[in-house]
Amino acid sequence: MMRALPFALLLLLCACPVEPRERPDVICADACKRRITGCSVHACERGCAFVLDRLVEHEQDTVLGCMARAKDCEDPSWADCAAKVGVHADGGPDVPPHIPQEEPSD
Repeated sequence: MMRALPFALLLLLCACPVEPRERPDVICADACKRRITGCSVHACERGCAFVLDRLVEHEQDTVLGCMARAKDCEDPSWADCAAKVGVHADGGPDVPPHIPQEEPSD
């Protein structure tokens, strides 16, 4: 039993999870670091996490292309680029018409 304890501990230490590199935000951050010279590592990681919904929609190249043309790497730029891709490119649906409220009758 005492011989098995160090072996079991060694197995537990070797089985520690490593951050998966195939997550969309991690793939995007890696591409951002390579493609966009004006963005820091932190800005790439934060921005790619910020636009995760677009990454899942396979819009990474479009968003990063827009960010390469952006003036900075701040959240508003990421949001603007995320809003200009795919089915969201037209700005979304119109504002619903105003529905007048009925006045309560006594």
